[in-house]
Amino acid sequence: MATALAQTTPTDSQPDPRRWKALALLCTAFFMVILDSAIVVVALPSIDADLGFSTGDLQWVLSAYLLSFGGLLLLGGRAADLLGRRRVFMVGTALFALASLGCGLAGSDAALIVARVIQGVAAAIMTPTALSILTTTFEEGPERNKALGVWAAIGGVGATAAWLVGGPITDGLGWEWIFFINVPVALGVVALSPVLLRDSRDRDRARRFDVAGAVTITAALVALVYAVVEAPEAGWADGQTLGLLGLSAALVALFALIEARSSAPLAPLRIFRSRALVGGNLVLLALGMVAFGMPFILTQYAQQVLDWSPLEFGLGSAVMPIMAAIGSTTGQAIATKGGGIRAIVVVSMILTGLGCLLLTQVSVDGSYLGDIFFGLLIFGPGLGAGFVAGSIASLAGVAESEAGLASGLNNTSFQIGGAVGVAILSSVAVTEADGADPLTALTNGYGSAFTAAIGFAALGLLVAILLLGKVHGPATGPAVEPAGAPAD
Repeated sequence: MATALAQTTPTDSQPDPRRWKALALLCTAFFMVILDSAIVVVALPSIDADLGFSTGDLQWVLSAYLLSFGGLLLLGGRAADLLGRRRVFMVGTALFALASLGCGLAGSDAALIVARVIQGVAAAIMTPTALSILTTTFEEGPERNKALGVWAAIGGVGATAAWLVGGPITDGLGWEWIFFINVPVALGVVALSPVLLRDSRDRDRARRFDVAGAVTITAALVALVYAVVEAPEAGWADGQTLGLLGLSAALVALFALIEARSSAPLAPLRIFRSRALVGGNLVLLALGMVAFGMPFILTQYAQQVLDWSPLEFGLGSAVMPIMAAIGSTTGQAIATKGGGIRAIVVVSMILTGLGCLLLTQVSVDGSYLGDIFFGLLIFGPGLGAGFVAGSIASLAGVAESEAGLASGLNNTSFQIGGAVGVAILSSVAVTEADGADPLTALTNGYGSAFTAAIGFAALGLLVAILLLGKVHGPATGPAVEPAGAPAD
């Protein structure tokens, strides 16, 4: 098998003639994964009505997926590098189809959460592998930058189009079908993979996996999110909350120690010497916090306070994916021409922050134009442009042998940001919910959550100013030192 892989690596002198068709296939898989990260947002009230989640537990339908997805992305990326990217991609996609079927058939809250965890594991295998195949199929330069721009645009649009797609499906067919639709798509991707994708792997590394590192970092993330989720009921100064936060910090420190001493680390610490990679991933972390957290709150406001149906919310939110697509296209065009990534991120974070600021004015007797439309109109292009810029920064100059790892970091940052953002904003909404009647209390809580979301955008803005000052679009800008690549 090693010989066969060596003959199909993308280091051949001639570009793969199937590369653009391969890109379409990879982007289809990525769109499906990102769509599933967010599509449940619209269906959450319907899922709650059918399965009867306890107070505060509903967010685990979203967070269980994001945590298993984000927590195992690094392991998925490394597995792709060592075992063969196409092979691992196909296994992950097949598992995603099976887990999606399980989600749709779930008859209890516990069964759905377990199926969502498995679905997240599958996504953690698929996504970094797909991005790794992309970066090893296209040579660094204008062509790869164009491919990355398309990839990033698909991600930005997928995260928001989920609202538009999820509403009609939930209203017309039932929430189960937001999962069932994945099955034929995933199986189609598996069938076409041997035809359109060529296999490759890092032949210079032994096939060893840092399981201890993967378990440690995933446990750290679960402890962090669980602490934030339970804090409103237990109290922020309670021993449980402080103990879980301390455990999370200790596990992160243990993870760093394991990586420093491991002969085959999950995330070699040297990769973090790249300022662009660190800055890009922190931008994606902040963006994920606001990109998942804000919609989680907004759909509950629209459906529980304004009494909208999932279809009405889906159609009303259509402005956001449209504007995200415009933002992604514009960001890609600027980066392709060598524009400064920092400038793109600064503008994108300002736009997302302004969008959240407008949403802080939501009211009990609110309306679409008065309370929602303009916030989404401004938020959308900020999300699209920020995702493109953060993705390009986090992958610029990465050596081929580290493609899976860098791809895993890229997606880990966004997905974990989403899990943390949802947990924090959900906690704020519950804590700040007060008023003379239930609807007023809910609205006050949601308004406070939108205010907290502005802080996420401010975090991304600060990162851009401090870490992305010398990063340019790789088409014409100065090269970024490869993360962890040896000097020649």
